[in-house]
Amino acid sequence: MNRIENAFKNKPIFMPYFPLGYPDLETSVDVIEALATPALAGGARENGADLIEVGLSFSDPLADGPVIQQATQIALEKGITVKKSLEAVKELRTRGVTIPLILMGYYNPMLAYGLEKFIRDAREADADGFIIPDLPMEEAEEFTSVAGDLPLIQMLAPTSPDERMEAIARNAKGFIYLVSVTGVTGERREISNDLGALIARVRAHTSAPVCVGFGIGTPEQAKQVGQLADGVIVGSACVKTIGGSEKPVEAAKEFARSFAAALGKSY
Repeated sequence: MNRIENAFKNKPIFMPYFPLGYPDLETSVDVIEALATPALAGGARENGADLIEVGLSFSDPLADGPVIQQATQIALEKGITVKKSLEAVKELRTRGVTIPLILMGYYNPMLAYGLEKFIRDAREADADGFIIPDLPMEEAEEFTSVAGDLPLIQMLAPTSPDERMEAIARNAKGFIYLVSVTGVTGERREISNDLGALIARVRAHTSAPVCVGFGIGTPEQAKQVGQLADGVIVGSACVKTIGGSEKPVEAAKEFARSFAAALGKSY
């Protein structure tokens, strides 16, 4: 069983997002390690993340709101690159991080790096898959043909037409990233009343796990979403809380614990 499948044995999963290079490269690696629920003596687990979206920074992150835009801009100013990011993923594996690490980034830097080289180096770094917001299913054949068994996680939104939703859901690999609201990433005051119906629309076409992101900012909201979905994705709130702390690693541990507890996690 691969790592992604294994993660979903304990649903709903908690999936934070954090960009490499923010507030600097060394700290970001420490933060992701702190979020990553390492195995402890006796097989116990701590902290809370079941899967992590590892952010690859880009100068024009069109799907992201101001919190993530600012964080990735700082990462770029500090000198983060695709190569350094992939080396950081490899470093996380050497530190004993065993949960799935999904590379979340935009297509242009991957193309500039060289598509075959990027996927080869991602595989060597032991990444588990990719999320590319600006690479629609209709244009993804070149990428997926090179990626092979490493899944390209597809995104669906409330505005996705039924025909497109069916096509994406039917061919989903890994899991489906369901955008809960229209617009860019960022916290919202409340969860949409239509979320349950939206998840049901997707599940009518697939047996793949459905994970919900965009707009989830508190453990209470995560609990609400976790009662409906197979996984809860938390990006802006994670970046804001940890990036704004004087002790980011400790903040990461506490953030993960609080969301894991809200989702009823016991390891």
